[in-house]
Amino acid sequence: MMTTEKVSEFLRLRVWAWALALLVLAAACGDRNVYAPPPPPKVSVSQPVRQQVTDFLEFTGNTQALNTVKLRARVEGFLEQVLFQDGDRVKKGQVLFIIQQNTYQAKLQQAEAELLAQKARLEHAQTEFARFSTLLKQKAAAQTDVDRWRFERDASRAAVMAAEASRELARLNLSYTTVTAPFDGRIDRRLKDVGNLVGAGEETVLAEINQIDPIYVYFTINERDLLQVLEESKKVSDRLERPTWPIYMGLSGQQGFPFSGHFDFAAISVNPTTGTLLLRGVFANSDYRILPGLFARVRAPSQAGPRPALLINQEAINFDQQGPYVLVVNDQKIVERRSVTLGQVVNNLQVVQEGLTGSEWVIVSGALRAIPGRPVTPEPVPSQTAAHSQAE
Repeated sequence: MMTTEKVSEFLRLRVWAWALALLVLAAACGDRNVYAPPPPPKVSVSQPVRQQVTDFLEFTGNTQALNTVKLRARVEGFLEQVLFQDGDRVKKGQVLFIIQQNTYQAKLQQAEAELLAQKARLEHAQTEFARFSTLLKQKAAAQTDVDRWRFERDASRAAVMAAEASRELARLNLSYTTVTAPFDGRIDRRLKDVGNLVGAGEETVLAEINQIDPIYVYFTINERDLLQVLEESKKVSDRLERPTWPIYMGLSGQQGFPFSGHFDFAAISVNPTTGTLLLRGVFANSDYRILPGLFARVRAPSQAGPRPALLINQEAINFDQQGPYVLVVNDQKIVERRSVTLGQVVNNLQVVQEGLTGSEWVIVSGALRAIPGRPVTPEPVPSQTAAHSQAE
């Protein structure tokens, strides 16, 4: 039978044995869990595309009708007929309104009758003047008779001229009773209904008509861009005074600039308050899709012509407080930050004016995993957007 001391010694040995076993087990587990750093993150990279691009200037403006006319009643009378539907397209010379005509037809007949009477008096005066002139030579008439009929002849001539003028005025007033379209265009709603008295002591507006094919677009250019255009004009040719500078337009909500036209007019002075110059373009509008008063986006190509440029995918552009930048992978597969100066966007590609040479591998995907100064695993990818852009 074991004593108390032997039992205690046995327990101590058991504890030391378990402790030794745990230490050996811990050492073995430590050999299996040695820390291994993760591989560098994978990123997609591509090189900038070299391509000929044309610089553009972009403006905002408004559309305006080529011609706008308020049709007014030029004679007094009751409105007899309205020969169009509100909002119709009308042709030049098309009859739109007819004002009471019987009064002016009667006045024309009266003027023609007066003209006939005056012509008869003139013929009689000429006959008498010739007869008395002959009698005077035969000493069978007095000089006073000849002078009187000369006066009658000349007065009748003047009366005939006055009667002819009255007839033309009467004919003109009769023509004013028919209101026609001065040009091809679109007419607004009528402002007077049939039966109303118009032109009575006032200039009665009957309707408004617009000519919108072609249509104007007015926009302004700031002083800095204007000086740049003028400098390019010296290098190429002075196109500001010729309608050969092409421009393109897009309306609110439209993608791109689907309408093409040309430069038409430039104001002769810069507005000193805004520092801008008023410009105007002309666009075809045969289907009347463009209405006056619409907001318009205008793009004008540079007059200097195409130039070589570097383009990258827009997804590669990042921004911070220092401005736009891209992440590139150097020869050691280390990420670098490159500040860039951006140009225009061409078919979803971004023009880079400064900051790249064209040989860099730019990170286009996975930029969130790329940290400047740390390694990455670059995976080159073809730029399908770039290829599509070059094809266009």
